[in-house]
Amino acid sequence: MTEDGQSGIEPRSFLACATEVARLLGVEDLSMKSDDRPARHLAHAVRKPLLERACLPEELFAPLMAAAVCDPDRSFCRWFVEPAVYAFGRRRVMAALVDYLRIGTDAERAGAVRAWYCAHAPLRADRSPAYGPGGVRDPALDESQDIKYAWLEASIRVFAEATDLRLRHRVLLSLPTSRAAYPPHLHKLLESALASAQAHPDQHIRRWAAAAHHDAV
Repeated sequence: MTEDGQSGIEPRSFLACATEVARLLGVEDLSMKSDDRPARHLAHAVRKPLLERACLPEELFAPLMAAAVCDPDRSFCRWFVEPAVYAFGRRRVMAALVDYLRIGTDAERAGAVRAWYCAHAPLRADRSPAYGPGGVRDPALDESQDIKYAWLEASIRVFAEATDLRLRHRVLLSLPTSRAAYPPHLHKLLESALASAQAHPDQHIRRWAAAAHHDAV
């Protein structure tokens, strides 16, 4: 099910992204063989080869991230995020999602929020040969604490600036209510967002602000 609980025709942008990933992998284009959700069929077709390859070409990184962000189904965007994390590193994947959150369209920002959760999936040496030679992985590939702080900052700014109420709701899902989760340099920005949320007419936003206030007590 898509995030908005809708089914039917998939967004054209997702089909284009899935088609590009399939093309770069050399997977046969299945989009014309099915009248039922062609992009999902393509996504399913590339899922296995993406995880089975010991390395992925550099030119595949951007299309993978685009497909992950454009996938309308939060249950399946992991099919693109996970192999990207194995092949290119968690740090790079998360940094790309931060960029989408900062400068993407509202739809891309919502997709980045969905993909962000998938980017935290634990890695296993037996899951993909791209993990690393002999089961050894360079820790620098996955060092991401500073990127997580950048995500928090971008999320707060999107929450404060977005006019789309649904996007603001989605961004809140990735914002902790505990102040301890935020580095000192973000405390002032967080307080400003909390003040705005406390006075907001939407009950879901006020509820988040109340939870943050409770955690601070």
